[in-house]
Formats: sequence, C-alpha cells, structure tokens
Amino acid sequence: MSNLESNYCYSFPAVRGQQAGKPFYIATCPLRLIPKIFMYDEEEVPVELRAQRTLNKGRIPEMARYLVESPHDYVFSAITASIGAEIDFIEVDKNSNIGSLKVPMDAQILINDGQHRRAAIEEALKERPELSQDNIAVLFFVDEGLQRSQQMFADLNKYAVRPSPSLGTMYDHRDQASELARYLALNTKPFAGFTEFERSTIAVKSSKLFTLSGIKQANRVLLGKGTKEGFNEDERQIAAKYWEALNIYMPEWIQVQNKQLSAAEFRQEYISAHGIGLQALALVGKSLLTLSESEKQKKLKLIANINWLKSNPAWAHRAMQHGRLSKAMSNIFLTSMQIKREIGLPLSKEDVQKENEYLNA
Repeated sequence: MSNLESNYCYSFPAVRGQQAGKPFYIATCPLRLIPKIFMYDEEEVPVELRAQRTLNKGRIPEMARYLVESPHDYVFSAITASIGAEIDFIEVDKNSNIGSLKVPMDAQILINDGQHRRAAIEEALKERPELSQDNIAVLFFVDEGLQRSQQMFADLNKYAVRPSPSLGTMYDHRDQASELARYLALNTKPFAGFTEFERSTIAVKSSKLFTLSGIKQANRVLLGKGTKEGFNEDERQIAAKYWEALNIYMPEWIQVQNKQLSAAEFRQEYISAHGIGLQALALVGKSLLTLSESEKQKKLKLIANINWLKSNPAWAHRAMQHGRLSKAMSNIFLTSMQIKREIGLPLSKEDVQKENEYLNA
C-alpha cells in the first residue's frame, strides 16, 4: 500500500504543467490552511543547510496590516513551495492536465518563495478571521533535495527587481502621500509637465525637473509627516498653495516652464533643479507655514534673490561636497539653514547647534 493510500491527504484543485522536463502544479489554497501546511526553515539552522533567507520579522506587521486594511481589494502573488513526499495527481479526464493534487498531511512542504506572505497571512487571520475563506495561488514542485531547493530560491530571486520609488508612488492608490504627490504633479506649478513618473533619477537629456518620489518626500518634510502618516484635505491644499506661491519666486523654474532655459542646462548649473534643493525648500516651507500670511509673503519674495548656481560659494560644504551635489540629510539641512539666513528667518538654538556639528564633523 502506498503512502498516499495509507494516510490522510490534502486535496487541491490544480493544473499540471512542465518546466525543464519536470512537472509542477498550480493550485489554489484557502488562506486558513497556509499557516498549517507550509513550513519555512528555522532561523537557527545554518545558511548552508537552509533553502531560504531568514525571516525578516520587521516586514511582517506592514504586510499583515495591508491585508487587514484592504480585505476587499488586496493582491498577494503566488507562493512557491516544494513537497518532500510522494504525491498523486488525479486527472479530471484522461490525458488532462486539470485535476486534483493529493498531498499527504504529514508531508514536509517547504516554501521556496513567499515565506513573508505566509507569516503575514497568519497574523492577519488573527484580526480578520473572515479572510480564511479567501484563496491564494500556490506553485508546487516535487522536492529533489536541499541543493535543488537552494537553486530554486536563487533562480526565483535572481531577476526580481523592485519598481522605482517613483513608479511605486504613481501606482499606489492607498497611500495618501502618494495621492498628494500625484495630485501636485498633475495639477500645480512647478510640477505639472515637469515630473518624472517612472524613474527616481532624471536622465541627462530629460525635459523633466522633479521625480514623483521626490515630490512625495518633500511634502512629508513640508508638513512634518512621518512615513506612516496620511494627509487630510486641508493639508493637501496647504501643500498645493505653498508650491504654487514658491514657484512665482523661482526665476529659473519659470524660465524652464517658458522654454527660455532647457531642463538639461538648468540641472547642470543650479542646485534648485535637484532633489536637495526641493527638500531644502520644503524644510524652509515648514518654517514659513508658521508665520502670518503677510510675513510669509515677505519671506517668499526674498527667495527670488537667492543665487542657486552650484558655483555660489554659499553652497560649499552644504549642498556641494568636493564639487559635487550631496543628497545626504545633513546636506539638505545645511542647505535649508543657508536659505533661511538669506531670507531672514529666525534660527533656533538647536538648529544652529546642529548646523555647527554638521559643519565641523
């Protein structure tokens, strides 16, 4: 009697296929079974004896929250797993690749790709038990030993490329910071028509000035928001009003908008054409937003007199390090301090102390 006949089995609706002369099975599995039947190698096992990376527990809460907060429109990609036991595929019709995959309940099923999805599902089910009726696709392979499982992990991850932060921002309709960045990029100056939506760097010959991810980060700085905080309608209008008002006093921005200066020449010569300039202006804006409307307008007008050329000695050791722009947070802060001085904004003792520490580091 075979192992399958003498033991209880899981039965999955499945489609059989073939890769590299080996069978595989695409099945659907209820989420409630995922934590019970899928295993991943324990962290204590040495890397040479594992077929997976160690579980990064810091990723789990965010992934679980995604499931909990989006129960009606979440998307989880398939889990890939290896079955270390005898299996059976029962065809619906003779010579058909559609049928039922039978797997012994005591079989060892190791995840090759998707261990964090598995852990997130387990956590989400504790808070939303109704998710247990949902299904996830599972790609099953027959286990051929540790070496093959390790190779599968390497192959599955070899060509995986995360989307750029700008493209992720463009397509993320749940994140309010992304929503605000898209709104500004499409509807307000200086961003409309000059935003790079796909890449997080701008090509030398591009006609764009700002990246969508850069706008998103600048809004967080402007409004003093952390990465997990959202934006309400009032804050959206505050951000739009600030960038529109600032645009009036940025002569090089206007020259590019009026096609009097090419974007490529602008980026080559001016710090205000780069992310560091935008982030520094956001920090300045955060201080400006605390002033009365009349005082804010007076300070904004003075921004028009700033020399944004990279060759301006005022930017040395601030925006510029060894003749090159620096995107470090310390350089963004130092650049914002110089802007504040030039427009007469008061500087706190803490900021001056922080500035001295950065300059003397």
